[in-house]
Amino acid sequence: MERIDTAATHTISDTTVTVGTLAVTSNELVAVARHGAAVQISGDAREAIAASRGVIERLADDPQPHYGISTGFGALATTHIPLAQRAQLQRSLVRSHAAGSGPEVEREVVRATMLLRLSTLATGRTGVRVETAQAYADLLTAGVTPVVHEYGSLGCSGDLAPLAHCALAVMGEGQVRDAQGELRPAAEVLAEAGLHPVQLADKEGLAVINGTDGMLGQLVLALHDLDQLLVTADIAAAMSVEGQLGTDDVFAADLQALRPHPGQAVSAANLRVLMADSAIRESHRTPACTRVQDAYSLRCSPSVHGAARDTAQHARAVAGRELAAAIDNPVVTLDGRVESNGNFHGAPVGYALDFLAIVVADLASISERRTDRFLDVARNHGLPAFLAHDPGVDSGHMIAQYTQAGIVSELKRLAAPARVDSIPSSAMQEDHVAMGWSAARKLRRSLDGLTRVLAVEVLTAARALDLRAPLRPAPATTAVVAALRAAGIAGPGPDRHLSPEIETAVDLVRTGGVRHAAEQVTGPLA
Repeated sequence: MERIDTAATHTISDTTVTVGTLAVTSNELVAVARHGAAVQISGDAREAIAASRGVIERLADDPQPHYGISTGFGALATTHIPLAQRAQLQRSLVRSHAAGSGPEVEREVVRATMLLRLSTLATGRTGVRVETAQAYADLLTAGVTPVVHEYGSLGCSGDLAPLAHCALAVMGEGQVRDAQGELRPAAEVLAEAGLHPVQLADKEGLAVINGTDGMLGQLVLALHDLDQLLVTADIAAAMSVEGQLGTDDVFAADLQALRPHPGQAVSAANLRVLMADSAIRESHRTPACTRVQDAYSLRCSPSVHGAARDTAQHARAVAGRELAAAIDNPVVTLDGRVESNGNFHGAPVGYALDFLAIVVADLASISERRTDRFLDVARNHGLPAFLAHDPGVDSGHMIAQYTQAGIVSELKRLAAPARVDSIPSSAMQEDHVAMGWSAARKLRRSLDGLTRVLAVEVLTAARALDLRAPLRPAPATTAVVAALRAAGIAGPGPDRHLSPEIETAVDLVRTGGVRHAAEQVTGPLA
């Protein structure tokens, strides 16, 4: 059960997610990040954390230097730190690394980042104390969100700056958003919530800032959203093929099986069921129809949508492995060694994020091409120019396609991979960095753009289907048109202010309203 906190404009959930020594799931991450689920630490995780902490405390008293425990960090790794200065070392590390700049990132991104850092702490491979891990669970449960900035992470040693801003709040410093979304000092909000700032001990400064949690959290959230958009893309394509008097014969299972990509088979199956029992389609299934084949943007939709699904599946596999990882440097191994490593490098996650940005741009590109065909009398098979009520007096959806085109152009720029860039840092100690955070940030913008492009296609296709009356669309696409009309988007008529209708359609796509309407007829779409 969920309740909406309108003052904070975010969702608060009664669900509790238990973080143990194994990976949190994607659904658990979404529940915590997006829906405000509370967090608790399991008993086995507490035992694992305590056991590895014992290893660190024994090494802290060793006169021999141990990286991250009795030395400086990065390019200062050879500098031995006396015992009396190590508490200050931890504070200095977090304060200096909390050097982000720019706008605040979204609440759900910060919560995902904190949950994933806690998940790594709970593996018992980082050497923190139980109370430090508990502080992360407490902040998440209390709805306290550290302020994290857009810029600062290079993906070297993971997302150092974003994680340092989170750790700063755990220390009771810096700015946070309270449960109502108000910007306030961390110390004040923690005290109000009955939480105590953590005084970081040996090794803990590194453990709380060294990981790929920011980029990984955004990858998991992106995959969750892309699942919805892939199904919606099939719905939009079905409406466009139908509205443009295209054929569903090319989506036949035996034809698709000749090219056995799994995603393509799924997309084609969706298209077949969405177009089933269409009177519009049956109206031109006659010898009088002289069209040999449809344009690529219609006929090849399963190939493009399917390849997008297969790429998302690869990214999902990467995310699953990263969710199961225990990333820190140094780490406490299962046999009690404390070892330096390079597992924090963001390349695996960064590549997946960049792949998805390419996918998103191409999904939007083919959607815009399908939409444009509705507006051209040379290609729309009997519909009015621009679907206008009175072409010349009215412009119909002319400029809605401009909006799509502008977004698609930006998505092509955002598809340029972040991972191919690297700027050395930390006096050349960190001489090859991942830029995974940058890949994640641009993917979030890309997904918003795809949502809007698909919404315009659905809006335009619905108008075209209405203009095919008295012929009736398929039951599934009829249900989508009805959902738009029920949301306040009127059918064909003289020009009216179009932007609010586009935003309503965007909301229906983003919240799953378009998908839900179709699935009320078809059953679950894959």
